[in-house]
Amino acid sequence: KPKRAARPPPPRSFVGRAPCRLRPSSRAAMGDALSSCTGGDKDQNQKFERDGENSLAGGPKVDRGCTDIICIPLFALAQLVFIAVTIMGMADGNPQKLYKPRDLSGAYCGVAENWNNGPDLTQQTKLTYTMNVTSMADSVMKQTICSTQASKVMLGLLTTQAEKDQYLCDCCISPCKKCDGALEFGTQLRSASDLTNTVTARMAELTDPSKAKDLLSPGGANGMAFSSESFWREMTKYFHQVCLPQCVANSTSTRDYVYTPPQDSEFYTWWTTLLNASGTSDDLKSLQAVVNSAFTFKAMSADVCPYDPSWCVPFPGMELSEATPGSDYCTFAIAADVMGALGDVAANAFESLGMDAFKGAATESFGGWVGDFQASLDSFIVTAVLSFVIGVVFLVLLRFFIGICVWLAVFSTVVMFALFGFFLFVRSNQCEGASLFDTGHQVSVALVVAAKTAAADALAGEGQPSEAMTGDGQDYRGRQMYTRYGKKCLVWETQDVMPSYRADAYTVLSPANATKSYCRNPYNASDANQAKTIWCVTSDPDVAWEECLPIGVIQPECSGGYAVSGQSMRDALWYSSFVVWALGGVWVVVILCFAGRIRLAIALNKVAASYLATNPSTVLIPVVQAIVAILWCLCWFYSASFLLSQVPDDSIPKAYYSSYQEAWGTESPCSIYEFGDKCEAIPGKCTDTWPTGGVWKDPLCDISSDGVKCWRCSPPRFALDWRFAVSFFVFLWNNAFNIALGQILIAMAVSLWFFSQDKYKEFVVAKGVKMVFRYHVGTVAFGSFIVAVVEFIRYLMKYFEKQAEAQKNRVMVLVLKVLQCCIWCFEKCVKFLNKNAYIQTALMGTNFCTSAKKAFHLILRNILRFGTMAVLGNVIYGIGFVCITVGTTTLGYLFMRA
Repeated sequence: KPKRAARPPPPRSFVGRAPCRLRPSSRAAMGDALSSCTGGDKDQNQKFERDGENSLAGGPKVDRGCTDIICIPLFALAQLVFIAVTIMGMADGNPQKLYKPRDLSGAYCGVAENWNNGPDLTQQTKLTYTMNVTSMADSVMKQTICSTQASKVMLGLLTTQAEKDQYLCDCCISPCKKCDGALEFGTQLRSASDLTNTVTARMAELTDPSKAKDLLSPGGANGMAFSSESFWREMTKYFHQVCLPQCVANSTSTRDYVYTPPQDSEFYTWWTTLLNASGTSDDLKSLQAVVNSAFTFKAMSADVCPYDPSWCVPFPGMELSEATPGSDYCTFAIAADVMGALGDVAANAFESLGMDAFKGAATESFGGWVGDFQASLDSFIVTAVLSFVIGVVFLVLLRFFIGICVWLAVFSTVVMFALFGFFLFVRSNQCEGASLFDTGHQVSVALVVAAKTAAADALAGEGQPSEAMTGDGQDYRGRQMYTRYGKKCLVWETQDVMPSYRADAYTVLSPANATKSYCRNPYNASDANQAKTIWCVTSDPDVAWEECLPIGVIQPECSGGYAVSGQSMRDALWYSSFVVWALGGVWVVVILCFAGRIRLAIALNKVAASYLATNPSTVLIPVVQAIVAILWCLCWFYSASFLLSQVPDDSIPKAYYSSYQEAWGTESPCSIYEFGDKCEAIPGKCTDTWPTGGVWKDPLCDISSDGVKCWRCSPPRFALDWRFAVSFFVFLWNNAFNIALGQILIAMAVSLWFFSQDKYKEFVVAKGVKMVFRYHVGTVAFGSFIVAVVEFIRYLMKYFEKQAEAQKNRVMVLVLKVLQCCIWCFEKCVKFLNKNAYIQTALMGTNFCTSAKKAFHLILRNILRFGTMAVLGNVIYGIGFVCITVGTTTLGYLFMRA
């Protein structure tokens, strides 16, 4: 190749120029310089031509000025607004509310002011567990009030027949619509002594800590009620989550709590009627004495447990401790004396089941995450450094192996089409009970044998014999010599595995040696055992015989049914397999047609690798970007925590509700694609807006003419308002600015290097950084602002989607999901165009809009090249992602093991 003439020296050096000057055309039209989008660049759509106005023969344009200046003060103004809303948030916000544990009513542990005049929990910093007396005593209460002995007393106390009928129905003593049968308690209490002994014994295990081992043992008075596996799996319903000063209840003083059913329970009326009744009968006095004494619990004092006493009863037989040292979350274990009574194996099994139940129901594990992160911080730091080192090594090796990697990746896509089509094909005829691997193996063997036989017949010039068979295949005379799983068949007359199968015994195998090793189904009418299809004796010493398929039968019928039961679905899978294979064939044609462009893309990537080898300091740009991004994110998260934690007092209702369904709402039983009246769901009073709170049952119910209402709302952890929206937009803008700045810095450095005469001696990174910060910060701010606006709109649609979900509006949820998908696609296009606009700015020194127009027309003129580069770029990105992830995971694991 002829040597290229040396590049003439630039007419003017970048060094020593004024810090910033406007172009002459911009001075003639100041509005053009400020708006950046109304300039008269008549050459904006022209191709790059030597000696033309768009010529780059001498390298990037030297005669350039500052671009998009107006965006710089706007960007600075956004930072000032961010600081202002952050100061506003710090005045009232409390970030502790984002991570502090909360009790079952939504009050924060360790926080003085709680929502809706909640309790002062400054000293109660630990989230621990107490006994849910209502759930634990419910069975004993029903056995007491509905016993034969109690029913005689109650029917004497009730004055009207309507009350008596209602009592008999609530206790299921008389058949009624609400009952399926009489209540079963194991023992019918027919006398006062039976009632006293049974109820006292059962309640003693709940109220006396020394009898906890009996409570959790099948041999106790409560039998299997609190010792079965189902009890441990559902432990969350038998505990209250409350805030206490310590995990262990160390209350020096106690208070009495006399159990009563919840006020919205149908048994509340009968229970209070019994307790408040006045009379002189011995049965009444005996029953009242049992209820008053047996159902009295010892609750922690109010200074330790500032709740209703029903929430402050310790659970017998449980020891509570910190989940991790210093954690505000507590966990439980079975007490030592109880474990000794149950046995270590049973106790550990039950304890594990209980912990699984709490883990499944846990929604606040931030404390555990923080503890785990602190414990592994050193490993995290070392692994992060190793990840960076592996990334650098990958970039170095990429220069030498990029071609191999790309072609292997392209070949792997073809293989993926083939394998996915094969998967669909196999799945369409998978038999019930057969694994997918076995079915695929069978299909592969059938295909190979059919192809091998056809090729052999074609070479021999012989016609293929009939492979037809009917029924159990006794009439089969084909030449299949392999079982359905590929095992080689033995010759019938010479095999000694099953010597009874010879031509002299079965006509199907005669004349002798004529059947060779072909599959057959030999049996006589008098044989008790007859195979259901053709088979042969195999050469596998571990498998004496195995069934065969006729040559050409790829998908045999499944007599025991199919894994995919519906015929229409199996047909869809079958046809889809051929569609996938057809697409794979089209993809192969595309690869062949674009082979030249793929090689061009590989060559360009090799040039990029060469640039990186000669300018290793470029690696510092993404490193600095990452550091800035981490610092900015930490700063923003800290400031946003003040804004998010300000939940308005009127964010959720403070009223009481009569049922859980009214407070929480109902869920739709239908799938996402089903609609109709049956799919209607009702939003709850507490959860009809997002962010949603929770629902809890207040022991002090609201009793009015509307009935008994016990269900209340708990506030969400965070709230979103206009201040957070402003802060979030600045967050998106700064993130986009950071990314865009890295893109234009690398573009500027690469453009300077590409046109440099001595690529191994000129340090272009520092010069590129100087040029970008001197002339094009405004362009970076402008382009990143557009990206931030698009991202903000997408997140706004996500916010509306959450609101629609809270309102149970399934149609609007689907519409908003589609809108988000469209906006996401548009966002990707904008980011791609912006990146190419920054390259134009680096080369030509034009403002953002002019550069974007040039980039757009350049992409249109070379859309196939850009498409190929984009695809290969993603391929290389994927290869790098896999290599770095696998390498980091492996080394990190080895380091933590060490």
